[in-house]
Amino acid sequence: MSRRLPSTPPNLPGFSFIRVLGSGGFADVFLYEQNMPRRLVAVKVLLAEVVNDEVRQMFQAEANLMAQLSSHPSILTVYQASVAADGRPYLVMEYCSATLGQRYRAVQLPLAEVLSIGVRIASAVETAHRQGVLHRDIKPSNILTTAYGHPVLSDFGIAATLGQAEASDAVGLSVPWSAPEVLLDEVAGTVASEVWSLGATVYSLLAGRSPFEIPGGDNGTVALVGRIERARVPPTGRPDVPRALEAVLARSMSKRPTDRQGSALEFIRDLQAVEEELALPQTPLEVAMDDWALATAVDLDERTRIGAGTSVAAASGRSRRRRAGASA
Repeated sequence: MSRRLPSTPPNLPGFSFIRVLGSGGFADVFLYEQNMPRRLVAVKVLLAEVVNDEVRQMFQAEANLMAQLSSHPSILTVYQASVAADGRPYLVMEYCSATLGQRYRAVQLPLAEVLSIGVRIASAVETAHRQGVLHRDIKPSNILTTAYGHPVLSDFGIAATLGQAEASDAVGLSVPWSAPEVLLDEVAGTVASEVWSLGATVYSLLAGRSPFEIPGGDNGTVALVGRIERARVPPTGRPDVPRALEAVLARSMSKRPTDRQGSALEFIRDLQAVEEELALPQTPLEVAMDDWALATAVDLDERTRIGAGTSVAAASGRSRRRRAGASA
């Protein structure tokens, strides 16, 4: 079955169309140049044939979610959301020229880089969880790379609110990075299933393949689901990956959700422990401090006043410069 042709890019005042970036089941993504301020942006436009009240609500929910979360340094920035003259809703987003989905199968990523990516993306996921949001589609191709080489998590299109996701809602899932209980339709998503997907993603970046993919073997959906549900996590096959990291990944992909790390934060701590074991610089945690912690910090010392939303990394003096002027 051939892929459909992209839809016609909408005429957006203040933006000049450049080219098509990609197509999905519900939307196309185009590269535009914004006139003021002048920068490249990615514009996600819903397909006219799928636009109905339900889809509009889903799209609006995604826009609202991204607006809440995109101030995080490892979550794709959304600049604006609107409706084109032809009635199609669209999002204007930060433009990233590459995804890890393109890189990890082509070249072996350095171990230190993978650990850093894992900490940063898990920090983004932990931040979403603290706001009651599940991503539900964590995988390498949803990790984009900014012009400055920083990884950012994208595509909250099938995200759900914690405690409200139902198994029947698990549409658009990506089998190789989905937890067994999600594939069995027991849940649509939980913190535990997101930990599984984080582990599967880090494993993939190291191994150059998804965890239960067999090079040259049967990797069809049925075979893959069967291995995810029953097989043990195989080693990454890389001699530079220490046993401690193999153990962290195996634990994150335990069949029983209760055997996994209890949160994305715990997964982060495990990755940071591996960095320490290897004498690598520790990738800072990027999670917003709770209001009570901020108030305490201000009360203790006015000279170290912390604004709302400041990351733990910034509070500890290890903040990195927020990517300034990053193209959308």
